Amino acid sequence: MAWNEPGGNKPRDPWGGGGGGGDQRPPDLDEALKNLKDRINNLFGGKSGNGNGGGGGKSTGGGLPVGVLIAALVVVAVGYALMGFYQVDQSERAVVLRFGKFDRMVDPGLNWRAPIIEESMKVDVSQNRTYELSEEMLTRDTNIVAVTLGVQYRVVDPKAFLLRVAAPETILEHATSSALRHVVGSSTMDGVLKDRREEIRMEVRKRLQEYLDRYNTGLEINQVVLDRTAAPDPVSDAFDDVAKAREDEDRFKKEAEAYYNSVIPEARGKAARVTEEAEAYKTRVVAEAQGDASRFLDLVAEYQKAPKVTRDRLYLDTLTAVLSDSSKILVDVKDGDNVMYLPLDQLMKNRSTSGTQDSSGDSGSAKRRTTSDAGADDGGGSRRSAPRSLYNSNSTEIR
Repeated sequence: MAWNEPGGNKPRDPWGGGGGGGDQRPPDLDEALKNLKDRINNLFGGKSGNGNGGGGGKSTGGGLPVGVLIAALVVVAVGYALMGFYQVDQSERAVVLRFGKFDRMVDPGLNWRAPIIEESMKVDVSQNRTYELSEEMLTRDTNIVAVTLGVQYRVVDPKAFLLRVAAPETILEHATSSALRHVVGSSTMDGVLKDRREEIRMEVRKRLQEYLDRYNTGLEINQVVLDRTAAPDPVSDAFDDVAKAREDEDRFKKEAEAYYNSVIPEARGKAARVTEEAEAYKTRVVAEAQGDASRFLDLVAEYQKAPKVTRDRLYLDTLTAVLSDSSKILVDVKDGDNVMYLPLDQLMKNRSTSGTQDSSGDSGSAKRRTTSDAGADDGGGSRRSAPRSLYNSNSTEIR
């Protein structure tokens, strides 16, 4: 007999306390399930499952309608599927974790993951990131230098960058400081300030990349820039003076080398020119001597054939050569006065050439002409012969 069956003196509420002295029995399980279904139907707007209510749609044993359940499941499935879509940019790569464990790498584009079960993490692999370090360090020769170093890096392994280490960029900062201190500590101050700057930069880059690969950070060093190396501020003026003195030394050396490179070739060129001129003079003199000797031999042969004719021809040729360079010719006539002959063609030639000379030379030649012409004419315009003794020393006689 059920608890809620009519009749008898038992209470109708199975969970309520018994009254009126009736005996208590365990509650009916079917009644409890029915009450629970009624409450669920009330929540979703359905009707209760008692005998008096007649539902218009099919229900699951007097509970939630099948259509409502299917619609709810479809909505949940669509929402779940839409929640799983995500976009990866062209410059990014994504790492998908399934239940916290690495599952796969994802390329750029529209991708899907299972929500709640899978998780995606994106990282930019094309961005050039920078880090700058400025510190004062001790060199090998126990001097202190201030160094400013810039590092450019990027992510090449997203899996290692996101999963291998907890803070890869913090590791980069510590590794940069360690590598720079190691390299600067093994160099002298002069090398850090001037002589070995490029070598220090390359060595720091190599050592830093080795550190990052050893820690498996997924980072790659693109460039290391040694921006500034200087002495500490209290002694910076003295070091500037030393640096200027060294620059002057280098400049003087370069100027001396430039002067050496310009003087030596010039001297060698002059020596070569003098040598060539000497060779040319030698060749010319030898050729002229040989020509004179050959001409003399030819002349001797002609003289032996006709001595008188040859002697007269030589005499006339000699006079022609001597008198052709003279502007004044005196002819001594036998038993007569000396007559001065002035060749006009020679005078005009000398006048044209004398026009290019300076005024001092012109005045001197005019004085000489005036003195020479003084003995030719007197004050009355008549020609007067000078004494014979005056012209004998400077005149050429033709007999």
